[in-house]
Amino acid sequence: MKRNRVVVTGLGVVAPNGVSVSEFNEAIQQGKSGIEYFPHLKELNFSCCIGGIPKISEEKKRDYFTELQLRNFNSSGILYGVIAAMDAIYDAGITIDETNPEPNWDLGIVFGTGSSGVDKFKEAIYKLDAGKVRRLGSTAVVQTMMSGVTAYLTGMTGAGNMVTTNSTACATGTEAILIGHERIASGKATQMLCGSTNDSGELIWGGFDALKVITYKHNDSPTEGSRPMSETASGFVPGSGAGALFLESLESAQKRGAKIYAEVLGGSVNSGGQRGEGSMTAPNSIAVQRCITDALKDSGVEGKDIDYINGHLTATLKDPLEIKNWCDALGRTGSDFPYINSLKSMIGHSLAASGSIEAVSTILQLHHGYVFPSINSEDLHPEIAQMIAPEKIPQKKIAANLNIVAKASFGFGDVNACVIFGKNIR
Repeated sequence: MKRNRVVVTGLGVVAPNGVSVSEFNEAIQQGKSGIEYFPHLKELNFSCCIGGIPKISEEKKRDYFTELQLRNFNSSGILYGVIAAMDAIYDAGITIDETNPEPNWDLGIVFGTGSSGVDKFKEAIYKLDAGKVRRLGSTAVVQTMMSGVTAYLTGMTGAGNMVTTNSTACATGTEAILIGHERIASGKATQMLCGSTNDSGELIWGGFDALKVITYKHNDSPTEGSRPMSETASGFVPGSGAGALFLESLESAQKRGAKIYAEVLGGSVNSGGQRGEGSMTAPNSIAVQRCITDALKDSGVEGKDIDYINGHLTATLKDPLEIKNWCDALGRTGSDFPYINSLKSMIGHSLAASGSIEAVSTILQLHHGYVFPSINSEDLHPEIAQMIAPEKIPQKKIAANLNIVAKASFGFGDVNACVIFGKNIR
């Protein structure tokens, strides 16, 4: 059966260093960090008191939500997701007909999250303990259910095709893109709004602080704290936000005369089964490499064709292992290795939102022809320096003619996702 070609026609992003595509695009080219120090984390006895939280004004909220929707609303994840998703729709030039009583059967949504409404949960616990169950409010359910973000988006868009929320830890956003891609490629949908979001703050970040996987060494120098591929990396910096891609069939995009950012060539998702060297927190290299090679095969490209990699690269002890897995999977080392960088150096690890935000940054580089700097990696880890040439990890923005690029996410629980994007040829 003939499969439809799938293209990206809209982007949306809510990140610690930019809450619009234009602002974000400018920030990543400049290597601008969105990591800050938060005094209240110190008051709560956190070891790591820095993180990345998008700045969203009350005025901006009202560009997307009604006053009624904002009453008793405090779910940061849904807020980020709705803004990023609706921006992707607007960017794609899609007009929503709110007067049509019939759903848009050709439009679907796959928007993932790692949690939903943790602040609302906290509020609910206090009210329930005080016997005030009837004071929870009418939006407590939708703000705290995992599919809350898609519930809001469905009403805002009228989507009538597949509408779902996925959740696979750090791989969530990349997986959402691939689910949407498959839906369109198989002819079951014409357009899919795909992405992911993650709440911010101490209720999300506390568990990672307890696990001692986030850095405690840079409370006095927050913008230097996230150090992927660095010899002095001391753990990841927590972040938050959302990213969104509007996907549609090439035929639909051409018929509309839509701007095309990139083509989704294919991809793969798998699990290491927590076997061998894999565990709840450690990747199984066999599975990681298989995910990459399967993505290449699904996309009809070879390892030599990849011009650039947007790595998962979290600034932990596993960064050298990730580079080795890429080298082995692509069959490339030294100066033959593709360009590679890590957006986490600027915005931290946005958890379930990381894959989608990083996918937006990947497509922007492909579309505009540049590679953004991977900041704080000037003291490259010696094991990494032995595998690939240092110039393949730019310290400043460089112009680059990119044609085929890879974005991968390797998540908590030993789950993997890799997507391949290419420049579309009309």
